[in-house]
Amino acid sequence: MAVTVTPAEFTLVLFEHAAIVDVVERLLPAVGLGAGIDVTVNIDERVPMGRAEVVSIDPVVLEVEGGAFEDPKVPRHLSVDGTADVLGRLLLRVRDRRDPAFGAPPADGELSLAHKCAWDVYCVGRLARQGYRPQRQRRVYAFRNRHGFSDAADAAFDRLWREDGLTWSDIVGISDHAVAAGGRVPV
Repeated sequence: MAVTVTPAEFTLVLFEHAAIVDVVERLLPAVGLGAGIDVTVNIDERVPMGRAEVVSIDPVVLEVEGGAFEDPKVPRHLSVDGTADVLGRLLLRVRDRRDPAFGAPPADGELSLAHKCAWDVYCVGRLARQGYRPQRQRRVYAFRNRHGFSDAADAAFDRLWREDGLTWSDIVGISDHAVAAGGRVPV
């Protein structure tokens, strides 16, 4: 397994290269991606926003804007918990996409916001069960914004958060049911 993080030296943010590599190395077995997986994490330290995406699943290439890893209380400094949250979510998407039993979700750019949000909840819930400290309330709020502020949306969130072994079809069904019950128009 080789983990590559670029840039090798940060000049605009006060990130520790070794700390990011360590997060990835600890996450790989936790999310079920075994030995022999090469991962490249490209960080655009010039951008203080928080976009993060999977660019390729074979080889694994993740692109992240610097703000995604920043500690919200100490700007320009690395949040190890936040970094694990972002990278764990992305690596679980890689794992899901590599698993034929999961199904074939559309490319990230083609996902509806509701389906993307539901998949995020499913990924971050699995991270929480691995002992990571995700921002659950942040995910609840985002989920409600996409699925409606309703009992059905809350039940859908809880199911996505706590279950393992869901398929892409399951995630879409849970999301679509919550949207329909909440009276939201999927975007």
